[in-house]
Amino acid sequence: MITKESIKNLGITTSFTGVDFSKYTAKTEEFVNEFAKRANQKGQFLNWVNLPQEQAKRVDEIYELASKLKAQTNAKKLSVMGIGGSKHTVEHMLSINGLNVKGDSVEFYSDVDSASLERFLYRLNDNVLESSFMIASKSGSTFETKDGFLRVLAMLEDAYKAKGQSEEEAKKSANKHFIAVTDGNAEKSELRRTSNENGWLGDLYIHDDVGGRFSAFDDHALFTLAWAGMKKEDMTEMLNAAQEMSTIALTADLEANDALKEGIFWADAKANGIDASVHQYMGSIFENTVYWHAQMQNESIKDTLKQVAKVPDAMHHSAEAHFNPANKLVFALTVPVDKGVCRENAEAYIGALTKSYEVTGATFVERIETRGMGLTPKAAGAMSMLRAYATVYQEIVEKTMSNTAFPEVLESVLQPHVEFYKKNLKGGVVVPGRISK
Repeated sequence: MITKESIKNLGITTSFTGVDFSKYTAKTEEFVNEFAKRANQKGQFLNWVNLPQEQAKRVDEIYELASKLKAQTNAKKLSVMGIGGSKHTVEHMLSINGLNVKGDSVEFYSDVDSASLERFLYRLNDNVLESSFMIASKSGSTFETKDGFLRVLAMLEDAYKAKGQSEEEAKKSANKHFIAVTDGNAEKSELRRTSNENGWLGDLYIHDDVGGRFSAFDDHALFTLAWAGMKKEDMTEMLNAAQEMSTIALTADLEANDALKEGIFWADAKANGIDASVHQYMGSIFENTVYWHAQMQNESIKDTLKQVAKVPDAMHHSAEAHFNPANKLVFALTVPVDKGVCRENAEAYIGALTKSYEVTGATFVERIETRGMGLTPKAAGAMSMLRAYATVYQEIVEKTMSNTAFPEVLESVLQPHVEFYKKNLKGGVVVPGRISK
């Protein structure tokens, strides 16, 4: 039975002030039904709803692939090459699970300029042989990802030829450094064809109808967690907690459904004419969560008026805007439950922020259970799933309360406007892997 204690058991406690949820209780079942009828339906891009329980069946397979890739080259590092959800979800999952804190297990490359490439290679000690490479792209033709991949492939082949290998031997050796995360259908994915043709290891997928920003439990994230040393039992616990959160988020009991409450919180602010909002994350655990959440905000909510930032850094230079009475804002604060030597000051700091925000506008404070340098596996899974649900619920609440007709596919899961710039990359304007003279 789902109760208001269910989320607490997963390691999340949320308190709200300044919002009258009673205005929404009569519509709660309608909100949930709108979501539920679309979940896991083809073309609705909500297949992430049950993805954690499906991924839990593949944990052994994912760990085996990580071990095999390491054994093929003896490379200590994994370089993740992807953009958007193929990168930010992985960064987020590593950070909240307290992994790769020194950057000694995983690197990222998602740029197209020479200085960034030079910095990336510098982190590999100017030796691409020190890394294996996970290439993540649903279509397999994403320009930014393909550009980096082709450059690294050429460098690997040159490095093996410098060791005395023939051109054919060097190509075979270079291809042992790669694993693809892409569409399973070779007809749809250029990257899958590349993987098949060159004998890359294994099959990792970006699942159908799972948008990048909603892919925290897809193969690119889980494989990287396995590579970085997450215990297998912790991954299973994380996935099970995420699936449990998915069940909670589809209950019509508003008292128990914090995902829906958070969606209502942001929708209520807009309904009251407050367009600008703030969601602060406290501490370095959430440093990369900020990038992921900003992506979620921009691609799903499709406005530029929410500030997503990390405190304490952002607090002092944000205070002039946040606490200026001329600015009407709503606030959210996500904080770790501090169990260490800093806990008294950390709690006092959180208390000061909470008191300040409550005076200024509607607020919610979300406390997440911690373990060591990260969250507990349960809390990591539950929080990541909760954020995805709350984002989609915001659209559902806004449309329902304003009597706006729903589109065939929810706008919060699509991103049609990105094609505006993509079309300008076509027609020979850019060539992946081109060497400038």
